Amino acid sequence: MTTQQPSRTGGYTLQTAILLGGAIILMTFALMALSSMTGGFVADENTIAEQEGLNVPIIIHLATVLPAVPLGAWVLWRKKGDALHKILGRIWGMLMIITAISSFWIGEPGTGIAGSGLSFIHIFSVLVLVSVPMGVWALRVGDYAGHQRAMQGMYIGLIVAGLFSFIPGRILGTAVFG
Repeated sequence: MTTQQPSRTGGYTLQTAILLGGAIILMTFALMALSSMTGGFVADENTIAEQEGLNVPIIIHLATVLPAVPLGAWVLWRKKGDALHKILGRIWGMLMIITAISSFWIGEPGTGIAGSGLSFIHIFSVLVLVSVPMGVWALRVGDYAGHQRAMQGMYIGLIVAGLFSFIPGRILGTAVFG
C-alpha cells in the first residue's frame, strides 16, 4: 500500500488539460441539449412539462451531473488537502452518488441490455458507487495516492460517460443532433 502524499500544488498537466477540454465539450453539448429539450430560449411556461423525454429521474440526473463536471475539474486541479478541498470533494462525491443512483431510473423497459432498460453507460454508475467508498477508505487508512487514483478515475469515467450520452438515438444525442 502506498502512503505517499499526492502533489498539493495543483496545476495543469497534459492529463488535466485533456480532461478540462473534454469537460468543456461535454458541458457545451449538455447545455445545447437542455436548450433543445426546453424549447430553446423562447420557451413558454408549459414547454418543459410537454417534453416527453424530460422526467423526474432525468431532471435529477442532469441537476447533479451538470455541476459535478466543473466542480470535479476544479477539485482535481486546485491545491489538495486543505479545508476547501475537503468540503468541495465531499460535495462532488455526493453529486456523483446521486447522479449514479438516478441513472438506474433512466431508460425504457424492454430496451438496453437484456431488456432491462440499462445500457453499457450504466457501468460507470456502478463504478461510481464503488469508487466513492474506496476513495474515502483510502483516505482513512492514509493511502493518499489510492484516493487520488479513485477520484481521477471517477472523473475520467464521468467525462467518458457524458460524451457517450450524446450518441445519436440516446436522449441527449437526439436533443442536440436531432
